[in-house]
This record gives sequence, structure tokens and C-alpha cells, in this order.
Amino acid sequence: MPRRSTSARLAVLLALLIGLFCVPQAQAGQPAPAVKAAGTFRNPLNTGPDPFLTYADGAYRLTTTQGDSIRMWSAPSLGTLLDADPVTVWTDTDPARNQHIWAAEFYRFGNRWYLYYTADDGVDDHHRLYVLESEGGDPTGPYHFKAKLTPPNHANDFAIDPGVFQHNGKLYLAYAGINAYQHNGLNIAPMANPYTVSGDAVALDADGGCPEVREGPEFLNRNGRTWLTYSTCDTGKPDYQLWMLSLPDDADPLTPGNWRRHPGPVFSRDDAKGVYGPGHHAFFRSPDGTQDWIVYHAKTTASNTYGNRTTRAQKIGWKADGSPDLGSPLALGATQDLPSGDPGNGNYWINDDGRSSGAGQVAYQGAWNSGTGCAAQCFWSDDHWSDRAGNTATFTFTGTRIALLSVRDTGNGIAAISVDGGAEQRVDFYASPRTGETLQYLSPRLPSGRHTLRIRVTGEHDASSSASFVSVDRAEVYTD
Repeated sequence: MPRRSTSARLAVLLALLIGLFCVPQAQAGQPAPAVKAAGTFRNPLNTGPDPFLTYADGAYRLTTTQGDSIRMWSAPSLGTLLDADPVTVWTDTDPARNQHIWAAEFYRFGNRWYLYYTADDGVDDHHRLYVLESEGGDPTGPYHFKAKLTPPNHANDFAIDPGVFQHNGKLYLAYAGINAYQHNGLNIAPMANPYTVSGDAVALDADGGCPEVREGPEFLNRNGRTWLTYSTCDTGKPDYQLWMLSLPDDADPLTPGNWRRHPGPVFSRDDAKGVYGPGHHAFFRSPDGTQDWIVYHAKTTASNTYGNRTTRAQKIGWKADGSPDLGSPLALGATQDLPSGDPGNGNYWINDDGRSSGAGQVAYQGAWNSGTGCAAQCFWSDDHWSDRAGNTATFTFTGTRIALLSVRDTGNGIAAISVDGGAEQRVDFYASPRTGETLQYLSPRLPSGRHTLRIRVTGEHDASSSASFVSVDRAEVYTD
């Protein structure tokens, strides 16, 4: 996408501000004036955790933990990854390594892709590290099993979160596993090639603000140093966060004393924005190579839970001292500029109050509650909700697909959703604990054009729920 001039950027910003502060609340059935947005996207990119993302061969390539397989999503624009259909690139029949498949990462060496992951036989402590090799140059495969990655001094030890980095022309394997410091501690081992560990692993004693975890090592090399960022605290906690070590370019990574500790977290929860447990991340470059970005998972609840970890991305910067500046995690749904060189997309949003950044609107039938009590858990800090059977909310949009995101809660019930007057699909809006901006529904792909999506309150709920409320918040419309 061509870079906008300063005046054009100011015009877009002014338009957004006008939409935020000056557009009146829409009455039921009456669309509010549209707010234009070009070259933008909103998180989440995926509903899974443990993301790894790179841009290759004209598309963003994303993996997230699926448990029983490795799947990859590909899209020409960052903003259409949630809309993309996954390709299953690996399943395994070997019972020693076909369960709890986590945290895949993939790198190109020569004319092949190498996909690193951890898996077990159903027992967590049996997690080990493995690598696949592609048959050709396509990152989506096909792949074949290549090797088990086993440092000699940890041949039969728990190991997860593999990542590979190059330093002074040599390859190294970094991972989280048993060492003198943690059950999930940082380890680095030398590699003879992308699929062979050539020596013992060394342990890094890393700070973290909590005792139990140092995992998910990732690397940036810039300004004469290799920067190692890693996740600390249990991933179920809202305090899951990123800390950092660094190594001079001329230093040996296998000498633990060469790694410098940097005080305090470099990326952590932001309660005011409704972001909890930001961690397990990776870095990627914009399509034109001029920007650095972070992809990570985070939650919208402060509860200790492994659920609701969704994939998000945002641009990072660099500080005057040469270190990466990861900033603070943005609110889920915050509108961001696409990465430089991204070809763009026609995505737009429709808010529950009628505001839209494109050709969309929403109309309500029946008495609906509305307000701002959901705060950071909602898009534009407001939503609509109802438990009255027969009440409807109808989105009218022009595009090829629509996604619904809103609060799930312990008092939510079942909605019946239909597209263009077709058959209804029952969707349960219940969750415990309560979560915000949760993907409730992603429509089938539709012919390009004008469509309607109707949400009907059924007045029903499952046995776990205390009530039958259905919430309406953000619709994300796709035009790809």
C-alpha cells in the first residue's frame, strides 16, 4: 500500500475523531453517518494462542496452537487472516507425539521450510521437540517428519516452545524445558543444521517477576545485539508478560554470563484497555521490510484461565539505546494502520449503535438494553443486549463475509442467526468467566454484494447459564 502523506494521515485521523465524538447515537433502525477508514485492521487475527507469523511469497502465514494438528492460515492482508480458511499442514499417527501439539514455528533455510513444534503422548511431562521439513518451497507444505531435537544432556526431559536463531553465522535451538532454575526454563543448544542438535544445552538464569515460568523465547537482531524476549508467569495468569535478555554480536550464546538481563517487563497487562496476559509472541517484518511487528496472544479477562487467548498484532519501535520498544498492548478492536507494503483490504466495522466505517448498518426490533457498562470489553465501549424471545438485530452490509464479536457471559443464552433469510444456526453466547470482544459467529463465504444477517433472541439458555441474554457489539465485514 503506498504511504500516505502527512496531510492525508491528518485527514483520516480527523475523520475518526469526528466519528468518535460528534456522531449522535443512532435510533433503532436508523443508520448513523459512516466513518471512513482506509488501510486499517482490527484484532483479533485468530482465535488461537501461541502464534507465529511471517510474511512470505506474497502472503502472511500464521500458525496457532490447535492441539491435535498444525494448521496454517494465509492471507495477502493482515486484516483478512481471521477471514482466511486454514490448511492442515501436519497430523501424526505416531502415538508418542500425536497429542498436545503446541507452539509451531517455521523458518526457511535454503530452498526448504522447517517447522518446529512440541508434542507428547498425552502426558504433559512427555513433551519433546520435533522438526518437519517441507517437500518444496511452499510454507504450507507438504511436510515430512525430519527429526526429534534432543540435546544430549536433556535427552529424556520435558521441552516445549522451540525456536531457532542465527548468531555469527551459526544456528542455535532455544526452548523452554527443565533446568536448574525452572521446570519451564530457558535453554540454548548448538545446531549442526536446521534438524540436528550438535551439543549440550546451556541454561539461562532469567528474571521474570514470578518464579514458575520462562518460556517462548524469541529473537531480534539489531544495533549490535541479539535481543531475546521471553514469556514469564503461568500463561493462565493475567500477569503473563514479556521480559528480555540481550547478547553482543561478538559474544558466544552458549556462555550464560554473556547474556545481559534487562530489568522489568517489556510488555505486560493493561487493565484500562482490557488486556490481560499478553505473551507467547513472535516478531515479523512488514511486507516491504521497513517495519517490525509483534504477534502475541492475550485475554480479555483478569481471571486465571487458559481460555480466550486470542492472537493479536501491533507495530513495535526502537529506543535510543538500541533496544526494542514493544510499547503497551492495544485494546482488542483498536483500529490500526496496516503494515507498510500491505496491499490493503476492504474490511470495515459496524458498531452496535449504528456507526460504521463502511456501507453497513444495524436495525433492532423489540426493546433492547444499551449502554457503556462493558467499557474495555466492548468495541467503542458500548453494546446492546436483550433476553426477550423474538427480539432481533439485523445487520445490513456489502461484502463477502461478516464476523460478530461481543461479550460472552455467565448470564448469556442462545441466539438463532441467519444470513439473507436462510436457515437459522443456533449459537450459544454463554461463557465463564466473562470475556469481551469474543468471536461469536463467522458467516459462510457469500457472493460479493449486499446481504443481511439477523440475530434472533431465543429466550433459551443451557444448564450452565443463569439467563438468556444475547449481546450485540461489533460486526467486522470482509470484502475479499
